[in-house]
Amino acid sequence: MTLRRTLMTLLIVLVSLSTLVACSGSSANFKVGMVTDAGTIDDKSFNQGTWEGVVQAATELKIENKYLKPTGTTEADYLREIGNLYDAGFKLVVCPGFKFSSAIFKAQTQYKDAKFVLIDSQPADADGNAVVGTNTVAIFFAEHQSGFVAGVAAALQLKEGEVGFIGGMEIPPVQKFNWGFQQGIKYANDNLDTKITMKAENFVYQGTFSEVAAGQQLAATMFDKGVDAIFCAAGGVGVGAINEAKTRAAAGEKVWIVGVDVDQFADGYYDDAKTKSVILTSAMKGIKKAAYDMIMAEKNGKFPGGQTLTFDATNDGVGIPATNPNLEKAVTDKVADVFAKLKAGTIVVAAVQGDLFK
Repeated sequence: MTLRRTLMTLLIVLVSLSTLVACSGSSANFKVGMVTDAGTIDDKSFNQGTWEGVVQAATELKIENKYLKPTGTTEADYLREIGNLYDAGFKLVVCPGFKFSSAIFKAQTQYKDAKFVLIDSQPADADGNAVVGTNTVAIFFAEHQSGFVAGVAAALQLKEGEVGFIGGMEIPPVQKFNWGFQQGIKYANDNLDTKITMKAENFVYQGTFSEVAAGQQLAATMFDKGVDAIFCAAGGVGVGAINEAKTRAAAGEKVWIVGVDVDQFADGYYDDAKTKSVILTSAMKGIKKAAYDMIMAEKNGKFPGGQTLTFDATNDGVGIPATNPNLEKAVTDKVADVFAKLKAGTIVVAAVQGDLFK
C-alpha cells in the first residue's frame, strides 16, 4: 500500500507540474497574422518589410504565422480578413499602412481579446479622431530623418549635379520623406562642399502607389531633363522609375535611384551577374524591426497596448542600409558622423516643408 500510495502521489505531482508548464507557456503559443495593404507580400517595400519582421519573430519563437491579402482596399475588405485571421486563432494581427486606420478602430473593439499592431497610422473614428485601444499599438516613423540621411549620402556621392523626387500619394509619410531629402541636400550643400541642384518641377507626386508605367514615364522625363538621381517614395510607381533607370544604365547612362522603406539595392541590378545596381542608397524605416519588436514584446508580456510609438534616429528606427556598395567609404564615414549628430540632437530635421528650391 505504501508503494502504491507513493506512486499515486508521484503521478499527481507529475500531472500538476505538466499543467503548470502548459499554463506558463500558453503566452508563447499565440499565433501571429498579417493583413496586407495594396500590393503583394514581395513588393520590396511596405508589405514585404512588415512580413519579414513577422516571419523572423515567428521563426525564432516557433509559432505559427500567416498573412491574408484582401480582395480590395476598403475598410470592409480589411475587416473581413482580420476576422478570418481571428476565427482561425490568430490573436495578434499586424497591419501596415494608413488605410487600416478605420478598420483597426473597429476591430480593436470587436475583438477585445486580440491585439493589433498598426504600422504608419493610428486607429481613427469616422471623424478622424485617433483612438488607440488598450489592445492596440500604433507605430510611426521619422521619415524626414531617413530622407535627410539619404539626401546627405546622395549629395556626397554625386558631389554635383541635379536630383529629383517621385512620390506616390501625397500623404504625411511620403511628404516627410520628400521634405527630409530636400533638407539633407541643402545641409550637404551648406556644410559639406557639395553642389547639388533641386528644381520644384522635379519634385512631384504621381497620386498612386500602383501605376508602374506612370513611374517609368516620370523618371524618363526627369532623366531627359538632366536629373542625375531620383528619390522614389512611391511603391509600384517607384518600381517603374527603377525600371527606367536600369534600362538607361544598361545602355551606358549614369543615372541613379534612391530607394525607400527597405534596402532596394537588389531591385536595381541591371547586369546578368547581378553586381551592378542603379540604387545609390535607400532611405529606410525600420518596418521589419517594428513588426518584430512588437511580436517579441507580446511574447514577453510587455505589449505596449494603448501607446503610439515613434521609430526614429534615437532608437535606430530610420537610416540608410548598413552596406551601400555604390557609396564610397569616405561618404559612408561622413554620413555616419552626420547620423550620430542627428541621433544626439545636434542636427534637427524639420518635419514640415519649407521653401528650399532656389
